[in-house]
Amino acid sequence: MCYDVDARPPLPPIGGVALDAGELTLTSADGTRVAAYAARAGAPSGVGIVILPDVRGLHPFFEELALRFAEAGVDAVAIDYFSRTAGTGRRGADFDYASHVPLARHETLDADIAAAAAYLRSPEGGAVERLYTVGFCFGGRLSYLQAASGIDAAGVIGFYGWPVGANSAGLPAPADEAPRFTSPVLAIWGGADRGIGPDAVQAFDEAMDRAGVRHTTVTYPGAPHSFFDRLSGEHAEASADAWRRMLDFMGIDDAAKG
Repeated sequence: MCYDVDARPPLPPIGGVALDAGELTLTSADGTRVAAYAARAGAPSGVGIVILPDVRGLHPFFEELALRFAEAGVDAVAIDYFSRTAGTGRRGADFDYASHVPLARHETLDADIAAAAAYLRSPEGGAVERLYTVGFCFGGRLSYLQAASGIDAAGVIGFYGWPVGANSAGLPAPADEAPRFTSPVLAIWGGADRGIGPDAVQAFDEAMDRAGVRHTTVTYPGAPHSFFDRLSGEHAEASADAWRRMLDFMGIDDAAKG
């Protein structure tokens, strides 16, 4: 798990506003109802983002992150991973996410992400012109894989998403899938991450180099896994820089960068 129940994005409210925000139920391609949280930009930029949470699924950290994107002019939807096995209701801090992760499937996760992308491209979701994904930890790996999923992403962003090796939900390794990537990649890492070392980061970079994938890799020395957190005050500078880099990657103007 990346973020505990008290974690929040390390971003103060921006000068913009969110036009509307709240819980949403998406319908996946097979008819499954999927819990989500959507935030519409008050001053839309034509950019939308699908937020892919950490391994715990949808919780307040990612709902607030959707609001922060909307304040920056980006229509946002954060999705849940476990609606198929745990229902669409809200869950407490004691939710046993670990028992549901092995029940997730790559193809159904992709279908649920595609439903979120379709929502953002609809009039109700903002009719966005450019679509991105961003994910954290488990969601970071999943976000990288959206470069090969067929959702026509303008780019994918991952925070400390494992790029190599096996995965408890059976997700392929992004480094292995790099030859299929059709979207640029922004990969963000903590230099003091105890789980994802420099060898793994290098292997992902080299795989994308060989595949001719346009990518940017940013490593923050001394930052741990999950550094992008308001509670990690000692990493505030890295968090602020990561936010600016995300908005740059998406082509959002300077006024939204704080």
